[in-house]
Amino acid sequence: MHFNTGFSPLDWGVFLGYFLILGVSSYLLSRSTISSSEEYFNASHSMGVLPVALSLVATSQSAATFLGAPEYAYMYDFTFLGFYVSALLAVLFVAYYFVPRFYAMKLLTVYELLESRYGVLAKQQAGMMFLVGRVMASGARLYIATLAVSMILFYDVSFLHIVLSSSLLLVGALLYTYFGGVKSVILSDVIQLVIYVGAGIVVLVFLYSTLDIHHMWNTLHEYHKLRVLDTSLEGKFSLVSLLTGWLLLNIAAFGLDQDMSQRVLTCKDKKGAQNALVISIVITIPIVVLFLAIGSALFVHYEGSSIVQKFDDEKITIFMYYILNELPDGLKGFVTVGAIAAALSSTNSVLSALASVAVEDIYKPWIVARRTDLHPHHFLRVARLSVLGFASLLLVMVVVSYEWQHVAKIPLVSFALGVMSFAYSGLLGVFFSAVFTQRGDAQSVPYALGGGFLVVLFLQPYFFGIHIGFAWQIVIATGVSFAIMQMKRGASYG
Repeated sequence: MHFNTGFSPLDWGVFLGYFLILGVSSYLLSRSTISSSEEYFNASHSMGVLPVALSLVATSQSAATFLGAPEYAYMYDFTFLGFYVSALLAVLFVAYYFVPRFYAMKLLTVYELLESRYGVLAKQQAGMMFLVGRVMASGARLYIATLAVSMILFYDVSFLHIVLSSSLLLVGALLYTYFGGVKSVILSDVIQLVIYVGAGIVVLVFLYSTLDIHHMWNTLHEYHKLRVLDTSLEGKFSLVSLLTGWLLLNIAAFGLDQDMSQRVLTCKDKKGAQNALVISIVITIPIVVLFLAIGSALFVHYEGSSIVQKFDDEKITIFMYYILNELPDGLKGFVTVGAIAAALSSTNSVLSALASVAVEDIYKPWIVARRTDLHPHHFLRVARLSVLGFASLLLVMVVVSYEWQHVAKIPLVSFALGVMSFAYSGLLGVFFSAVFTQRGDAQSVPYALGGGFLVVLFLQPYFFGIHIGFAWQIVIATGVSFAIMQMKRGASYG
């Protein structure tokens, strides 16, 4: 079947070669025997520090980062790097305040910590908050990746090709997740990381080879494109916001989001987990510099040019514009698989994380209370079925995002990408109360979770016309959630 795309035979060769690597590596990584859902979700605490660190890097990156970081540098400067300085502070906090508790309690999911303080229902409520937010956020993130793949492969963004592209990404993710569990996911993340970072390096070298370095340096200086630190009070990544809202968001992302923390819980011990967290950020920073450098080079490349960043009426990033219009044969195929690798590294991770919370935090307590004769293989089967179920839900979310974007005035994708941030505020308030105070009870938890979510929601400009920085939204909402928990005297279930 022939499609009228911008792909040459060389590009298709690179593309098919990548999927051959996917097939062979997924087969090799999935050959080990798994006997229980616990082993499926935590790899029996057998993973080394470096694979976990690299998996954390790959999980935190996505096709949105692959395309979005160059866009930020093209439009603004290098202050986006401050987000990862904030992340470094956050992982130090998580490593030395949360991780020891996670390992002391031998947790399979981070939400089990709440069970010892507020009861099993609190664990399930926090798990549900994660599931709803993560399905929407990851579904929207998958949709962004799908748009990119459809544009490059099929040269359009029709409904059929969006569904085909998202199905392609989900099948690639399932190759690793369904059979091999989290161990296969972690090792596959290392492969995906090498591919998409390699694609970025090749593009940067090619792009810089077409520019006069002296002229580029002078141009970037002239337009203040090399600024790294924003000391104002208003910038999106200002120093104040990095030390407040963004810091809280990163604490939640690395410590309270099962998507990231599941990898941390596969390490052999707490020391390994702590080291993996810190190393992951140290590795991430130069990768982000790489993609920001691509954006700054594109600014010089298109200096003075009149370009319209649209494709099929879809707004596209400057990097996507460059991929579609200027990359030579072979390199376009390599960058395409780089974008797919970035998408897969985040998609296979989230499938495993969603299934772990659904099975261990919600299904298992419910069914064990009714039946005590279930074999561990039962939960392993349920775990794999959950992975398939959540893959289907992500596909549904892609379709919803597509339809919503074409008929609704409210930008669903932008909203959905922020849902985890909304959920984080409530989770932060509840976890801070559980770890650092003796206040709060089971009845407070749903109000604190819902309160944090609603505060962030109501602070969005499309509700009451309130314009307040995102960092302050997180600070205020977390404070409200924490205050709700503090209204009740504590009770322990441990």
